[in-house]
Amino acid sequence: VQLQASGGGLVQAGGSLRLSCAGSGRSLGGYVIAWFRQTPGKEREGVSCMSRSGGMTYYTASVRGRFTISRDIAKNTVYLQMNNLKPEDTAVYFCATRVVRVPGSTCLNPIHYDNWGQGTLVTVSS
Repeated sequence: VQLQASGGGLVQAGGSLRLSCAGSGRSLGGYVIAWFRQTPGKEREGVSCMSRSGGMTYYTASVRGRFTISRDIAKNTVYLQMNNLKPEDTAVYFCATRVVRVPGSTCLNPIHYDNWGQGTLVTVSS
């Protein structure tokens, strides 16, 4: 499945953005889906992930309660709703998929993914 991420931009601290990851070629319904972010000089960090069924979601501690991952199977799109954004959320955000399930929150580890979309830049000003 090909992935196309969008929705990044410049927002003030406390604001909101919604990122989209549109799939093409195959349904995203058969995949573990995750959002990652990366800043220059740092490793890629898992932000949120969703199980193949969509029934389980996981978040890294720094975004829990502020970010929400969701999917619309009909639109073949996964979203990351980001509220109460902070300057430390500034990064390039990527979506990724894998076919085989992984246990629990290990879906936040980028090592498990081999299918990535291009990044979308989120900049949060203070």
